[in-house]
Amino acid sequence: MECSELTERVVDRLTEQAGEASLRELEDHLAACVACREEALLCERAWSGLEGDPEAAPTPEFRRRTLGLIEDEMLRARIREFKPRRSWPRFAAEAAAVLIAIAGGFLLARRGVIPAPATASTAAASASPEAILRDNPRLANVSYRAGSDGKLEVGFDVTSRRTVAGRPDDPEMAKLLAYLLTRNAETAGEKSRAIELVSQQYRPGALASPDIVSALTATLRKDPNPGVRKKAADTLAGFSSTPEIRAAFLEALRSDHSPSVRLTAIDALAASAAGAPDPNTIESLRERAQDPQENGFVRAKAASALRNF
Repeated sequence: MECSELTERVVDRLTEQAGEASLRELEDHLAACVACREEALLCERAWSGLEGDPEAAPTPEFRRRTLGLIEDEMLRARIREFKPRRSWPRFAAEAAAVLIAIAGGFLLARRGVIPAPATASTAAASASPEAILRDNPRLANVSYRAGSDGKLEVGFDVTSRRTVAGRPDDPEMAKLLAYLLTRNAETAGEKSRAIELVSQQYRPGALASPDIVSALTATLRKDPNPGVRKKAADTLAGFSSTPEIRAAFLEALRSDHSPSVRLTAIDALAASAAGAPDPNTIESLRERAQDPQENGFVRAKAASALRNF
């Protein structure tokens, strides 16, 4: 195993989720690596301390956010297209119209008359993202499809069905994705889906579009749902670091209420400062490592990052 896998392996052992092979690999690594052995001891002490904390009753706000997140995830799994039930008279009329059209087409074909192709007005509407977003519309029934040529197709309804296609790093497509994330997504499930889509379109370490970065940093700073903020943090951590991304992670490390978001911020800040640690990163990590009120895992992670510096 690698040193970077230590925290995950130790947590699996503490929660009794590790298999025998994983436990053997962990023990062999700890026997040979002094630094990891010390960090594993810190994790175990923090775990013991957490076990001794009195159990806190969930607040109404915590219950509301948690139930909202669960509901969003369940809805994503069971949403189906709704087709209203048609009354029999209307159905009979439509069926008769179809039969007449078929019969008429058959007679025309026998006489050698070929029907004219559909006009442009009946084809799928398409337009540039800039033209579509000009009036800040609400985009409904959003769907995504990745093509084999590296292009992404985003379909949605405004007043009629629209589909735009382009590479995720094209400026107009990036603006569309940022719009879907910051101004069109209303539920936690919609936001999570939009963030996942963005994450899937970029290779690790890629330089992301400024519009995408701004949308994700705003989500990390302001979204009330910790699960959505964690997805935004994970996606930002996969991009090539910029001053804007680093500032967002420093703010998250200081003030985000979710320990999982703060852990992601530590990893991202440590990775971006590996070559040349900046004073703000070092000071923020030191504050987390020394704060007695901080989550034990966050303190251990911050201390480990400082030792690497």
